[in-house]
Amino acid sequence: MAASAEHRYTGLLRGAVGWAKARLLAIVGGPARFQVIAILACVLALDAADKGTIGAVAPELSTGLGISDTQLGSLTAVSSGIGAVAALPVGVLTDRINRVRLLAASIVVWCAAMVAGGLAGSFLWLLLSRLALGAVSATAGPTLASLVGDYFPPAERGRIYGFILSGELLGAGFGLLIGGNLAHLLSWRAAFGFLALLGLALAYVITRRLPEPARGGQSRLRPGETELEPDAQAHGEPPGGEQGTASRRDDPARSRLETRGVEPDPDLVLRRDPARLSMWAAARYVLRIPTNVVLIVASALGYFFFSGLRTFGVVFVMRHYGLTHAVVSGLALVIGAGALAGVLTGGRVADWLIRRGHISARVLVPAVAYLLTAGLFIPGLLTTGVAVAAPVFVAAAASLSAANSPLDAARLDVVHFRLWGRAESVRTFLRMGAEAIAPVAFGFTADRLGHGGKGGARGLEYAFLVMLAPLIASAAILFRGRRTYPRDVATAAESERVTAGANGPRSP
Repeated sequence: MAASAEHRYTGLLRGAVGWAKARLLAIVGGPARFQVIAILACVLALDAADKGTIGAVAPELSTGLGISDTQLGSLTAVSSGIGAVAALPVGVLTDRINRVRLLAASIVVWCAAMVAGGLAGSFLWLLLSRLALGAVSATAGPTLASLVGDYFPPAERGRIYGFILSGELLGAGFGLLIGGNLAHLLSWRAAFGFLALLGLALAYVITRRLPEPARGGQSRLRPGETELEPDAQAHGEPPGGEQGTASRRDDPARSRLETRGVEPDPDLVLRRDPARLSMWAAARYVLRIPTNVVLIVASALGYFFFSGLRTFGVVFVMRHYGLTHAVVSGLALVIGAGALAGVLTGGRVADWLIRRGHISARVLVPAVAYLLTAGLFIPGLLTTGVAVAAPVFVAAAASLSAANSPLDAARLDVVHFRLWGRAESVRTFLRMGAEAIAPVAFGFTADRLGHGGKGGARGLEYAFLVMLAPLIASAAILFRGRRTYPRDVATAAESERVTAGANGPRSP
């Protein structure tokens, strides 16, 4: 009887798992798409897990190495700072060499640096080990942007970016929960070592399961495909620039621009192969695109706040509400679920609005999301009851994360596909610069406004309130960008058409 019941429960479990798997594959568009999305999401998760672990093991680091809030912030800052500088040459490599191999190699370097950090016997040693950790952050931005553009059609990029960026949130949550609990049960060194092992496993998967796609869209995955084919001719698409110009059937934004008669900016239309531009020339060009500058600045300001929140969120909650590590872990799960819902929703909403004729939706949605985030965080920070603060923080986290996927998709819309790597490297340079400054700025402000213990909680409260200003500024900048976005999309389309003969298929 017991065996029969166990067999029935096992059958129900298998059925539920099978249904969930089929549903997930249907949502993302089939096994091939799921494979690409999962791998790219894991790359972001790895980097975010490291940064989340730093915040989670802050109490153990403070006790073991005797570091202050400012020094804690500098641990995240140095890896972001080095990553910002490294992003520029990585952007050039992304546009010219095999992106998959570049990504895998950077993760191996990251793993070695993680092991060195786990062996640190002093704050200085740990700080120096963080210098090499910018490798994944520097490489992830340009390579992922370029791969997403070549694997997925423009009409779906907001939604697809939502799935991929969910890895960043899941990784941060993983670092906070798993890393924090490993540090609590064993040591912070064990948390670092565990992440290094995961990184090696990911590098192996990338080299085995992620083929290099053809540039310009010939390898874009149609819904329902089961196998990844890096060969551009495998999909029966014509070679050369036709696919590079983003066919009208899968790009409703460009189609609507044509029907509305939106003209490109003649001064910004490229007349020669952008792949041959130097990094300096490419950087000057992408910084002349008005909407791209708006997106870069807005993204940098948004990540400035997120970086400070990621580093000091756990410390603030423990000090402000007097909670144990176990309770904070549970609260982090709830808030993380809200953030995950936001990142999966933001891009989907923007794509839906574009199909309904709102061409600038990928700029408008993040603007509204940042304003809503600032409005929610203020009452959440000022309340002293965790029961009241928790739902407000969940909503704020959802709103903050909802801005990222449409912002990332919009950057691909306004730049020629042969410049995606270098354009993203410029954005990564400025974004990671903001990420590098943020933890130090938050920690410095908290140290000056608080004096340890409950005072330290008050100092972090003031720091978070002050640092909401960049979110409000980001929203204002994005509202301005709505006016330039349509013309810049038209300019990118015209540039791809004009240079089609010069930028046909190349060997990865």
